[in-house]
Amino acid sequence: MIIDIVTIFPGIFENISNYGVIKEAFSDGRCILNVYDLRDFSTGSHRKVDDRPYGGGPGMVMMAGPLDRAVDHIKKKNAVKDKNLQQTILLSPKGKKLGQPLLKCMSAYENIIFICGRYEGVDERFIELSIDMEISIGDYVLTGGEIPAMVLIDGIVRLIPGVVGSEQSLVSESFEEGLLDWPQYTRPPSYRGLEVPPVLQGGNHPEIKKWRKKRSIEITKKRRPDLFDKNI
Repeated sequence: MIIDIVTIFPGIFENISNYGVIKEAFSDGRCILNVYDLRDFSTGSHRKVDDRPYGGGPGMVMMAGPLDRAVDHIKKKNAVKDKNLQQTILLSPKGKKLGQPLLKCMSAYENIIFICGRYEGVDERFIELSIDMEISIGDYVLTGGEIPAMVLIDGIVRLIPGVVGSEQSLVSESFEEGLLDWPQYTRPPSYRGLEVPPVLQGGNHPEIKKWRKKRSIEITKKRRPDLFDKNI
């Protein structure tokens, strides 16, 4: 998979591929990360990429021209044959809310181009002409799309086969079955007066599985009733 980032702050992404399990995916070539400075695609001597909004109002709007030139350059460079496996995505609070099913879908693409919005937003004409999908990581506003892009990169890359050592650990994670994860414990069996539940120490795997499912349902119902109502 080739992941391309278009941003006015390329330095933010300097270390994202150097840590954790996703480091292996970038080290062995299963994933390639390219970061592009949007200002390199400006035609003016001042490397301008934003301007005042039509209709007035506060702030600035990212111009369509530099963004279009960046996307065109990336697509020509990557030359992905099956255009269905290439997506240009704008990180935006107006976008579709990110969830695990969307991450799984995106992990099958050959090339993802992330556009990191800034200021008051992006010229709508660029969105209409060049964006395949807008994605939001939640109902709140950040200063730009760089942190949401990192969230997606981490969530997508770890789903690529072989990146996470145990495929079973992916299947049993929170949200994979529409439920939050069950409580986890490790050694010692007693800590500050709190004991590991006996069922987890007994070695009866059918009973352990039953306990975990029960606790997942209880936690989801209490903390995320929206998920519980949708999946139970």
